[in-house]
Amino acid sequence: MKVLGITGGVGSGKSEVLRYLKEEYGAYVCQMDETAKELQRSGTDCFRQIVARFGNRVIGPDGELDRAELGSIVFADEVALHALNAIVHPAVFRWVREDIREKREEGVDLYVVEAALLTEEGKTLCDELWYIYAEEYVRRERLKASRGYTDEKITQMIASQPAEESFRKACTAVIDNSGGFEDTKRQIGERLKL
Repeated sequence: MKVLGITGGVGSGKSEVLRYLKEEYGAYVCQMDETAKELQRSGTDCFRQIVARFGNRVIGPDGELDRAELGSIVFADEVALHALNAIVHPAVFRWVREDIREKREEGVDLYVVEAALLTEEGKTLCDELWYIYAEEYVRRERLKASRGYTDEKITQMIASQPAEESFRKACTAVIDNSGGFEDTKRQIGERLKL
């Protein structure tokens, strides 16, 4: 089984790449953000640790984490973001390692791990780590069109993520997703033939 990591900044087009890998190559896709959300549900160890660190104001009326409130705290404070990551990331990586082991036993050929911040630790999980790159103006236009984000919100999100150089340094390949998706498909096909 090949384990492929997909990473890149917000708006780079990772979701489209994942959809293509699933449809065209039969990949099993694990999105670490979704896994993290499940591991942070009410009653979990992560939930208890997050509430202990950030207080009851991060609990919504439904008893689950108020992600908007938690996001407003961590995206404005680097120390808070590191604290949240120190709680969530180890739990997520443990879960994904176990899932990879199970899928290998089930005979899955291509396991794809996706995360916006899959850099150094991603190397320990994956055979290859791909950086899905798109020029900043392309990312901005996509985020405005698909999510209705303001320029201010996009600037804040981009600023909270690692610089392009750190993605390039951590990854084994760069897939340029700035242009038409046919070009992206060609690049993916070339990488998966290797």
